Amino acid sequence: MTLVGGSVGIGVVLFILAAGHMTRFLLNPQAVILIFGGTLGSVLISYPWSAIRHVPNALLMMLRPPKRPSPQQLISSFVRLAEKARREGLDSLAPEMASAPHPFMADGIQMMLDGLDADVIRDRFERDITATRHRHHQISGIFRSAGTYAPIFGLLGTLIGVVDVLRHITSPTALGSAMSVAMTASFYGIFSANFLFLPIATKLTFYSDEETLNRELIAKGVLALLQGEAPWLVSRKLEGYMSYYLRRGGAKRYQVPA
Repeated sequence: MTLVGGSVGIGVVLFILAAGHMTRFLLNPQAVILIFGGTLGSVLISYPWSAIRHVPNALLMMLRPPKRPSPQQLISSFVRLAEKARREGLDSLAPEMASAPHPFMADGIQMMLDGLDADVIRDRFERDITATRHRHHQISGIFRSAGTYAPIFGLLGTLIGVVDVLRHITSPTALGSAMSVAMTASFYGIFSANFLFLPIATKLTFYSDEETLNRELIAKGVLALLQGEAPWLVSRKLEGYMSYYLRRGGAKRYQVPA
């Protein structure tokens, strides 16, 4: 969908520019340097290197989305594990770690096999989910900040261009060059914010919500296994939590596949 959306957006803009014979007027390197250079500088001021260094991986994720199990797959896996645990005991789940659909589930099974208390496991899960959500929020926040800065630098470019127009108001040749900077700077600022930075931030937030839901389901499933609950009860609990998640606002950003 990223490739489809990008093709549609760029195609529409190029069509409008070509229809108005304005394509060659927007190829202004000064405006490009001002917008993207200024935005990059502002982002570097706003965030430490520990957050900035994850940006390349986030961009790669846009083109190659991570493969995650659906909530239904996780629930089915826990029902199967609950059936096996009731028949053969918790120790029989050791071979299942290698084929767990999510690494977080394998960690939970390992903690159960190590004999950790339910409160300890719950605390470990909560800390992990909080840290993961915070890390994802930082990365999406970088692109959201860039989407805020870019239009402002576009406005700055327009002001610089207007000043340059006034300086060369008696020179028609220089006047056209100054005017092009004033107009194209706003275009690049608005276009990059609404077509590049903010969409990336929104999609990264969507992926973060998916991962958070999976981890919360896994946490509740592992604790249900530890308590020795019946398979049907494990299924009802996890399905009920998923419905609660959607009711509390997750449905605004995440729809469970049928």
